[in-house]
Amino acid sequence: MTEQKITFADQKRKTVEIAEFTEDGRYKRKVRSFVLRTGRLSEFQRNMMNDNWAELGLEHQTTAFDFTQIYGNTNPVILEIGFGMGKSLVEMAMQNPDKNYLGIEVHTPGVGACIAYAVEKQVKNLRVICHDATEILRDCIADGSLGGLQLFFPDPWHKAKHHKRRIVQPHFVAQVQLKLMPNGFIHMATDWENYAEHMLEVLTSAVGLCNTSATNNYIPRPDFRPLTKFEQRGHKLGHGVWDLYFVNSL
Repeated sequence: MTEQKITFADQKRKTVEIAEFTEDGRYKRKVRSFVLRTGRLSEFQRNMMNDNWAELGLEHQTTAFDFTQIYGNTNPVILEIGFGMGKSLVEMAMQNPDKNYLGIEVHTPGVGACIAYAVEKQVKNLRVICHDATEILRDCIADGSLGGLQLFFPDPWHKAKHHKRRIVQPHFVAQVQLKLMPNGFIHMATDWENYAEHMLEVLTSAVGLCNTSATNNYIPRPDFRPLTKFEQRGHKLGHGVWDLYFVNSL
């Protein structure tokens, strides 16, 4: 039997999914805002990651990214956390060549699919990371360096006992706000009304964030946010979607 070669994409998948242990070998549980899905990484997705990571992928590091060096320009950088399969992120990058996009996703098939679509569309103003977003924010993003943060349809963790796992918490918003440029934005969207209310409460309580909603709550879906297949299916089923758009005034 021929031994299967472990490629970069396979190793990246293994790295993301590995558990954490203490120095004496005991399992160390971390409260995370995501569940690692173990969907199959297709051969095509694996090849796209292996062949294009040097150009489109970034790794976690302990120093801040030099965005001017990475993108070759000084255009504002928009960070999206949890881009899923990446289609809408690639479309936004295509529609806004005067902006740079940085996407974070821990689901390796999604990372592979996003890279494949970016290569197909010859998108140059996009980079992707396969790592925990909170660690990227903490270690790799310089203060005042982001033009905006996008968080679309994060896991709602709808059970009350799991609400602590929601990524949108006061400490998370404070961390994001620290990374934003003056007038940088935070744009969130969810199809879970209770989570929308939670998002609104957390964002409204943050000093220096201004709600752009005329009614001080939600905004209609802006044309620049692509409508996803998931969202279209929800509309057909009568599900609501709530967009929130806040601007940093600090």
